[in-house]
Amino acid sequence: MAKYLTVFFISMVPIVELRGAMPIALGMDIPFPLALMICAIGNMLPVPFIYFFARKILVWGSNKRFIGKFFTFCLDKGEKAGQKLVKTAGRGGLFIALMLFVGIPIPGTGAWTGALGASFLDMGFKSTVLSVCLGVMIAGVIMALGTTGVFAAFGF
Repeated sequence: MAKYLTVFFISMVPIVELRGAMPIALGMDIPFPLALMICAIGNMLPVPFIYFFARKILVWGSNKRFIGKFFTFCLDKGEKAGQKLVKTAGRGGLFIALMLFVGIPIPGTGAWTGALGASFLDMGFKSTVLSVCLGVMIAGVIMALGTTGVFAAFGF
């Protein structure tokens, strides 16, 4: 049970998220379907809180003495992510753009940033959760393939 909880909690950590938890889960010999499920649930759990509260907390803290610089950095990051999505896809293609943004497993493009960017764009909650969830699943599959060496087998 400890190894399942470990990967569950690792997948909740910002920046690391599912991208870091999936290789650890597979390294702990957790079967792929179970690893993907545990990591995806752990990665998705903070999304509603980020969508509804992060922006308000960041705005509140942006002018505070000790935390202001960090909160301003996070506000800028969320705003830039939202602008990048709109620039890439326009307003009509936000669902797909957000899914692909979250699905590409590189630092800074995970569920946390995606949910924050969607909240800045006032994207609907249901479409945000579905889009981010699909992106998390895509990232999980890519990370599993990369971890198990499938990409290496094809020369990538």
